[in-house]
Amino acid sequence: MTSQSQGIQQLLQAEKRAKDKLEEAKKRKGKRLKQAKEEAIAEIDHYRLQREREFRHKQSNIMGSQGNLSTKIEEQTTEKIRDITNSFHKYMENVMKQLLNMVYDIKPEIHPNYRDTV
Repeated sequence: MTSQSQGIQQLLQAEKRAKDKLEEAKKRKGKRLKQAKEEAIAEIDHYRLQREREFRHKQSNIMGSQGNLSTKIEEQTTEKIRDITNSFHKYMENVMKQLLNMVYDIKPEIHPNYRDTV
C-alpha cells in the first residue's frame, strides 16, 4: 500500500507542478501582453507626434505662403492706387478745361426732329 500511496503522492506532486507551471506561464503571458500593450501605446504616441510635427510644418509652409501672397497683393494695391492718383493729378486740369469749354461754348441749334407747327 505504501507503494500505491507513494504513486498517488507522486501523481499529486506532478499535478501540482504542472498547475504551478501553468500559472507561471499565464503570469508570463500576462506580463508579455502588458508589455506589448505599453510598447504599442508608446509607438502610437511617437507616430502621432511625428504626424503632428509634419502637419504643423506643412501648415506653416502653406500659411506662410498665404501671408506672403497677402503682402504681395497689398503692395500691388498700394502701387495701383498711387498710379491712379498720379494719373488723376496729371490729367485733372486738362479734363476740367475741356469740360468747362463744353459748358461755356453753347451753340443753340434747333433739333432736326423739331417740326414747325405754324
